[in-house]
Amino acid sequence: MGSHIGPAMPPPKKAAAATASSSTSSNQFFAVVGTDEARVKEAAMRIVQRITPPEAGDFGNEIVEGQADNAEHAGQICGNVIMALQTLPFFGGGKVVWLKGANFLGDNQTGKAAASVQGFENILDVLESNLPPDIKFVLSTSSIDKRRTSFKRLSKIASMEVHDKPDTSKAGWEEAVMHHALNKARELGLSFESGALELLVQMAGDDTRQMENEIEKIDLYLGERRRCGLNTVRGMVSMSRAGVVWEIGNAIGARDLQRALELLGVLMYQGQNAIGILLAAIVPKVRNLLIVKELTSRNKVNTMSYNGFSSSLEALPSSATSHLPRKKDGTGFNVYPLFMAVAEARKFTLDELHDGLSACLAANAKLVTTQLDTKVVMERLLVGLLAPRTRKA
Repeated sequence: MGSHIGPAMPPPKKAAAATASSSTSSNQFFAVVGTDEARVKEAAMRIVQRITPPEAGDFGNEIVEGQADNAEHAGQICGNVIMALQTLPFFGGGKVVWLKGANFLGDNQTGKAAASVQGFENILDVLESNLPPDIKFVLSTSSIDKRRTSFKRLSKIASMEVHDKPDTSKAGWEEAVMHHALNKARELGLSFESGALELLVQMAGDDTRQMENEIEKIDLYLGERRRCGLNTVRGMVSMSRAGVVWEIGNAIGARDLQRALELLGVLMYQGQNAIGILLAAIVPKVRNLLIVKELTSRNKVNTMSYNGFSSSLEALPSSATSHLPRKKDGTGFNVYPLFMAVAEARKFTLDELHDGLSACLAANAKLVTTQLDTKVVMERLLVGLLAPRTRKA
């Protein structure tokens, strides 16, 4: 806790809580939550800078670090927050109290402890007790249990921002990350060739901090040049864990069994969940290969360029495209993963891809319902997908 101590305010009166919440929810109390730690921290910092009284200087805010070692420590942190809220700045005027990076509000051992639960409830009691309007509070946390009564109380009195990482196991997750990457690129005056930004998103995955670092690295590399191509992305961007998951899909598309097995070994060694790998990397790739194989065999589609492919899909009748994956907002097709699969699909027959999708379903059932070694299940799946049919016979 900070060292700026002033005259203590009188203890809170809980009877006034009901009338205080509605008038303070938009401009006095703020909560920034979500699994994307980098964006949560940055958003909270912007709020603190914006609401800190300009004339207060260093005495205008008090930061309470929220990283608790255990439940007892969490209780002490909550006590420090309450003391900061009830202590006026030494020179008078307003102040901002920031509970920064609290790690004791989630569904974990420390978060479930009575000291943590009651400690945060006590903070909420103070916030609901008609604090002077120039005393402001900011909470930032990457883990908060939304099922608790305390979260509902917080939601009623605080202006809340949520910054969650996208779920890479669901189709269309790239869109949210791409929007963030595009905004960062525009800030630096960068543009991307067709497909280059999509490739960067796939390689960096859902880690927005790494995403920003990679774009800044590209910015320095390009110098006066302001347009980034595919080769630059491939040569400059480091692959995240999500990127490794995506690379398994590339290995499947290339029908490179050895590479796929190597990447699987890396992820399993890192402790990645086998079902997550199956649903995030293997199933989407096999499904896209099958969609493209059937699409190009039954319809006339321009596969020579990304733009041509995209235009061809839009020109097809709805009966031929109703099953294609779409963007979250429903404005168009999720074209990039399909276009990437065009050349790859030529390495497989339709029968192989139909069998492959069925094999994925069978592997998922084994992972969920049996005690078989998960790595063995996944390795057998990859061998069945990628080994030549003559070799399997």
